[in-house]
Amino acid sequence: MKFASLGSGSDGNALLIAVGRTRVLMDCGFGLQDTLTRLARLGISAEQLNGIIVTHEHGDHIRGVARLARKFGLPVWLTHGTLRSQQQTFSGIPAHEIDSHRAFAIGDIEITPYPVPHDASEPVQFVFGDGARRLGVLTDAGCGTAHIETMLNGCHALVLECNHDSAMLANGDYPYSLKQRVGGRLGHLNNRDAAAILGRLDASRLQHLVAAHLSRKNNTAELAVQALSGALNCAAEWIGVATQQEGFAWREII
Repeated sequence: MKFASLGSGSDGNALLIAVGRTRVLMDCGFGLQDTLTRLARLGISAEQLNGIIVTHEHGDHIRGVARLARKFGLPVWLTHGTLRSQQQTFSGIPAHEIDSHRAFAIGDIEITPYPVPHDASEPVQFVFGDGARRLGVLTDAGCGTAHIETMLNGCHALVLECNHDSAMLANGDYPYSLKQRVGGRLGHLNNRDAAAILGRLDASRLQHLVAAHLSRKNNTAELAVQALSGALNCAAEWIGVATQQEGFAWREII
């Protein structure tokens, strides 16, 4: 089982998961040509994809989904709430509604969705598995919940949102209403809260930890890494960071 990021941040997000001959894209917030270029950087063509799963309808996660799906005949999996908010966008595309509490499979990949607090119609995040190993993904959540921690407990790899540093957000140039949205319980995880969630998890099997969805204006990689490494009491060099331009290269879970 391996995973890689095409890019992560407010300008676009996409995560690629591969198990055996199955390759699934989680979200696609990039234009078509940009997506193809980013896939090629990881040695993958769109024809090799088995489908796209969607977390929620915000543009930085869904902007490129419909066009990619139409051009390459890819099925899409998303919640009823997300589909309802984007019915026109997904007209004519094979769209499978998923239950936010029920696991399903695409080829060799086991996928378990779980609901998260975020200002979207029916947002979910996912845990991916191959029967022995588990990759947990958590971005676009304003706060932790007991259910989130249950889902992420004991994972072998984690992609964890560290969107902003609270002080940088408070002192930055965002309008007050945007500061309230980003920092609110339906917004995005700050470094401190992400580290707190991490600190409550069983991390004994953890092979990879990647900080994701960092704000360009309200965070730095150094602050995010400092928070997460402090929670795990590990070397800062062990923590990965997903960037907007490069994402991160393939990481294998063994």
